[in-house]
Amino acid sequence: SQISAYVGFDPTSDSLHVGNLLGQISLRRLQLLGHRPVVLAGGATGMVGDPSGRSDERNLLDAETLHHNVQSIKRQLERILDFTPGHTQAILVDNAEWTAKVSALDFLRNVGKHITVNQMLAKDSVKSRLAEGNGLSFTEFSYMLLQANDFRHLCEHHSCEMQMGGSDQWGNITAGIDLIRKTLGRSSFGLTWPLVTKSDGSKFGKTADGAVWLDARRTSPYQFRQFWMQLSDIDIAKMLPQFSLRSMDEINEILIEQRARPESRVAQRTLARELTELLHGEESAVAAEQAADVLFGANPISASPAALHLIASEVSGSAMGKAALGDAVSVLVLTGLATSNTEARRLLTQRSVRANGEQIDEHTKLDKIPLLHSRWLLLRKGKTAYHLIDFQG
Repeated sequence: SQISAYVGFDPTSDSLHVGNLLGQISLRRLQLLGHRPVVLAGGATGMVGDPSGRSDERNLLDAETLHHNVQSIKRQLERILDFTPGHTQAILVDNAEWTAKVSALDFLRNVGKHITVNQMLAKDSVKSRLAEGNGLSFTEFSYMLLQANDFRHLCEHHSCEMQMGGSDQWGNITAGIDLIRKTLGRSSFGLTWPLVTKSDGSKFGKTADGAVWLDARRTSPYQFRQFWMQLSDIDIAKMLPQFSLRSMDEINEILIEQRARPESRVAQRTLARELTELLHGEESAVAAEQAADVLFGANPISASPAALHLIASEVSGSAMGKAALGDAVSVLVLTGLATSNTEARRLLTQRSVRANGEQIDEHTKLDKIPLLHSRWLLLRKGKTAYHLIDFQG
């Protein structure tokens, strides 16, 4: 029979990040199997902050910012889940809709009296914060009650019988199960998964530049793809089954091929393509692959305009008129690929420079080289230094 399950998130930013992705992928799996997913935006709980997995207290956000964040995140969710009316239609609810209407006295009478302080103190998220000596405000201490009440509300009004989340949410989920049993007399369930970690001990979803966001304005499709491409063979063997919507038979075949030919990185390529296409669309996924090929040495002649736009965000660049396109020596200095005419001549003599894939020397007339899509000239020095000139910028 059909079940309804939910995953919650606190809209503390206007974008989800890859750390949130496993929950949404899990909901999508359920939806594909004929069940109904519910996504809960913590418009109310986001104003409090969940202490689970944290060593400090969050900055509190105002209602207007939280509302903006919820609307932005909904657009990302619509790429993952199907919100089309029907038997398995996904729904997005905001707990501010019911929490804001409840008075403090009613909340204490209807929720607080069913959950003891002993229960709350026994939760790992609370014990760890108290043990660290930083203390825990009553605001964050109350978060468990609010989340438990969310589960109760969704069970009563949306027939939602299961809550899912990372293992750090176990205490909050079981508090909701207890509250539902005591107030509604119903059975409900929790499903958690181990927190996603990388084999080297670093935090999943983080790079040297910070979080990997699902919003293309914060993390480009190229950067998003490269995050998955850079996973180690150990990590991809764990994360392909977790994050891919493919069947386990397909996944096992891919992992067998990966073990036989690890240099192919077929598992990384498969997951990177699948998730980039899911989050950003097929055109952006193809463009991200083309951009990566070019930046790792492929001839740019077949790169699409979308790929070149992605490349423009990754390498140094300049805009100029075609009249400014002089000899190769002056252009190398102008673009910063050489610090002097002498260095530029040396690079050209050593045949270390390419323009739109063509090897050039100091006698090359750059204005004779066909522009990419009648617009771009991509200069490459050595193997890794690039400069993209945009003649329509």
